[in-house]
Amino acid sequence: MRAIQVNRNGGPEVLEPVEVNTPVPGEHDLLVRTEAIGINYIDTYFRTGTYSRPLPYIPGDEGSGTVEAVGSAVTNFSIGDRVAWAAAPGSYAEFVCVPAAVAVSVPEEVSAPVAASALLQGMTAHYLARSTYPIQQGDTILVHAGAGGVGLLLTQMAVTLGARVVTTVSTDAKETLSRQAGAHEVLRYDDDIPSRVRALTDGEGAAAVYDGVGASTFDASLASTRIRGTVALFGAASGAVPPLDPQRLNSGGSLFLTRPSLVHHIRTRDELEWRAGEVFGALADGSLTLRVGAEYPLAQAQTAHRDLEGRATTGSIVLVP
Repeated sequence: MRAIQVNRNGGPEVLEPVEVNTPVPGEHDLLVRTEAIGINYIDTYFRTGTYSRPLPYIPGDEGSGTVEAVGSAVTNFSIGDRVAWAAAPGSYAEFVCVPAAVAVSVPEEVSAPVAASALLQGMTAHYLARSTYPIQQGDTILVHAGAGGVGLLLTQMAVTLGARVVTTVSTDAKETLSRQAGAHEVLRYDDDIPSRVRALTDGEGAAAVYDGVGASTFDASLASTRIRGTVALFGAASGAVPPLDPQRLNSGGSLFLTRPSLVHHIRTRDELEWRAGEVFGALADGSLTLRVGAEYPLAQAQTAHRDLEGRATTGSIVLVP
């Protein structure tokens, strides 16, 4: 089968198209022919070595496709089922062995590219809005990278929950996308973000700040948050945040700071099915829209990573075998 392989850590150039053997599913696995493969910023962390993964490896953990074979111990899926996943290493490939425990069924109304993008980003937005800081009617929240995949989904979910959403973006085109998702106010990264947020909240600050950007926005995130508010640092697209003196949380107003990740919010099958079911259900009935900003052939994974890291993408992006 065709796949992308990383033999050394580095830039996008280390994503090499290769021919490798098709994997053989174990008794608890599904062999899935991929129809679309999700690309996420965390893939760049593994590629560069920021997060460790033994070399060589096939990148990617997310995708959607059709079940081609079923392990002997699997009882809840059959050949021909449409499935998606967000935790199956080796997904930048034509075939993937997906543990049945992490696979979920895809409704007919949801396309393969949307399904391939929906789980990691959609369930991330879901846990941020429903669990990390449960958004309440009337809250004002700040979402950095409002035109990114998580940002667009989180904005829509927050609006549905009754929040006023302020976002940050880098361009006019991204501002348009953010406003289309429901953002009430859209700021630029070079604005005085804390002053703008406090002006919009009668000096109080945001109930919660959702920050997937990291180093370049973190100080503004702390300064934009109300007393006893929450800063959810869920990514580091601009680099890691330097070590923090906890006294800053006190002086900022007894702030709550958390560094959440999806794996801790889908620890059980019931929780995975709840989050995935709500995301796919909302996509199927049209109450949630997921923008797939670009589709790249599998062999162009290098280009996809360059565009992602260069902020040349909006919404989600996928590889197509």
